[in-house]
Amino acid sequence: MSATTPSPCSEATKFAGHTLDTASLQLLLTLGLGVFAGAFDLGVLSPALPAIADLFHVAAHDAALIVSVYLLANVASIPIATKCADRYGRQPVYIACVAIFALGSLLTITAQSFVMFLVARAIQAAGAGGIFPVATAALADRVPAERRGAALGMLGAIWGLAGILGPVLGGVITHLISWRAIFFANIPLAAFVIYRARLHMPNLAPGKRGPLDVAGIALLTTALVGVVVGLSQLDPETVALGNQATTIIALVVAFAALVWLHFVEQRAAEPIISPALTANRQIALTYGLELLIGALEGALFFVPAALIAGQQLNASAAGLIAALGAFCFVGVIPVSGRALDRVGARVVLAVGALVTGAGLVLFAWGYQNLWLSIAAMLVAGSGFGALLGAPTRYIISNEAPTENRSAAIGLLSVFLIIGQVVGSSLAGGLIGAATITNSTYTTAYLAFGVLAVAAFGVTLLLAPHRKS
Repeated sequence: MSATTPSPCSEATKFAGHTLDTASLQLLLTLGLGVFAGAFDLGVLSPALPAIADLFHVAAHDAALIVSVYLLANVASIPIATKCADRYGRQPVYIACVAIFALGSLLTITAQSFVMFLVARAIQAAGAGGIFPVATAALADRVPAERRGAALGMLGAIWGLAGILGPVLGGVITHLISWRAIFFANIPLAAFVIYRARLHMPNLAPGKRGPLDVAGIALLTTALVGVVVGLSQLDPETVALGNQATTIIALVVAFAALVWLHFVEQRAAEPIISPALTANRQIALTYGLELLIGALEGALFFVPAALIAGQQLNASAAGLIAALGAFCFVGVIPVSGRALDRVGARVVLAVGALVTGAGLVLFAWGYQNLWLSIAAMLVAGSGFGALLGAPTRYIISNEAPTENRSAAIGLLSVFLIIGQVVGSSLAGGLIGAATITNSTYTTAYLAFGVLAVAAFGVTLLLAPHRKS
């Protein structure tokens, strides 16, 4: 049984301090379960990497492919899933993404070789990549503009909570049972989400027909793969061009693909990246800001290593301090979502950029002190709670036309992931791999403070809040 568009007169229900009609609440719960499954899987495997490497007899360097392959498949699937959602409707594409994710989970459990495991993870990522942006578009379609920020904030909080629980539960399950058991729950959860989606998710199809932009999809995917491969293979310890051949070739290919994509999209009947989207100043600025936000996230990757180097903490203690920022992040997301409906995205993002920058600069100078590092994580985590999740999606969902909304929101995820890769590479280059000293960490986190200031500058260029 397929869902029909709910009546606007549905019974109102109070949820997390917000008034939502029952149909919107059912939709939010359905989408939230899918988002939780997809986001949970992003980090759940990190504690299990050594066990997987031992089982398949691969070196630690090769085990890193588990992360790289997942990231590549995830980022490549986003534009495809979101374009299809605008073309064929949110419900069938959302269900397809969840089903592909479940198939990948099943194949991951049964994989008997490292190659098959990588293929299974790629299938998993291909499904997970479309879940969040399509869910965001579906929620924006259903929830009125005056309550959209709060609803998107709730969805973002679910995503953030899954990101915290993933590594924690992944480590416990791997230690007590097996890393394969990590993926068991995905299959019944996916079946339940699909069942609820058929009942509660409106099958809104914006009516985008015409030919699918196969050339645009292929070129965008090529560019994204080139960026990810090029930056992930960057060697910060050498300036010799011969040792940077992979990076140079991959980035040249990415640049060429982007240039070619620009001309292809100008002529495409149904372009994967509509020129109308990038012509909208507010949308273009938001994409640039999302790139900077992703780069700032790269700072978080090296927090435990900095604490271990600066205070000689063990890995568990360093991880716990880093997790404090993540808990603040999750706590602030719903608050920032409510603020969106009152003061608008520009104010929320500007405050978030300043608070994040203050936390990172405090960490740059205080990571060798226990209490200063804890304070820095609390401040930075609160700032990230205002930057990530709802605000940029709030702008895009309000600015993008309905027929392009899913694709426009999906591109936010693409820019965020590219920014994460850039930020991680920046941190790796500044910190170095062989000549790490305390001053290198200070330099790296001061550089991220500068990035936060740049993000603040972009927020000032955004349009002010328009009250409904």
